[in-house]
Amino acid sequence: MVFEPGQWVNVLLGVEHAGAGPTKRSYSIASPPDGSARFDIAVTHVEGGPVSTWLHAAEPDAILSFSGPQGFFTRPPQGAPPSLMIATGTGMTPMRSMILAALAAGSRTPMWLLLGVRHEEDVLYGEELQSLSREHSFIRFEPTLSRPRGEWRGRRGYVQAHVRELWEELVTTSDSPPHAYACGLERMVGSMRDLLRKQMNLPREQVHTERYD
Repeated sequence: MVFEPGQWVNVLLGVEHAGAGPTKRSYSIASPPDGSARFDIAVTHVEGGPVSTWLHAAEPDAILSFSGPQGFFTRPPQGAPPSLMIATGTGMTPMRSMILAALAAGSRTPMWLLLGVRHEEDVLYGEELQSLSREHSFIRFEPTLSRPRGEWRGRRGYVQAHVRELWEELVTTSDSPPHAYACGLERMVGSMRDLLRKQMNLPREQVHTERYD
């Protein structure tokens, strides 16, 4: 399975899969390329959604079809600039692929991930990312909750509220101009483009975006 960190695949279901077909859904690859035939995806179970329902109910060794990989929302494992990655929900899956691929390639370029979700239990790969941020000074993980419960001590609110602060800090601590990577629903991605390009006046080549709706 040859792909670039950040690319996605299509899951293809026919009528033999719970009567839902032919149906296609796109999912970003969450794992780094490792030369094997294996790859990971993260799937939110959408109530009434035929593909996510089938995938959540699938047994080990189930067989289904994929097409791809596809997509231009990529980051090279080596030689990439310092990066502020901005994601909501499962929009962080391509970022995970990028981070793990860079680590495997021996890169030490700063990679900061700002992830926005509603509740603490919605943070995907949270323990892994916290561990990586403790082990590597150039990795930083910043989850923010829009609807925190209990004694949450981290960031609060939408990702838009924290981008400028993190960007300015990353600029002052980096040897070269950083790039921004944003992935999520169209509403968030659109607001990120407006903030980064129009309000913060970043050049087009420093802003990379992908939406999944």
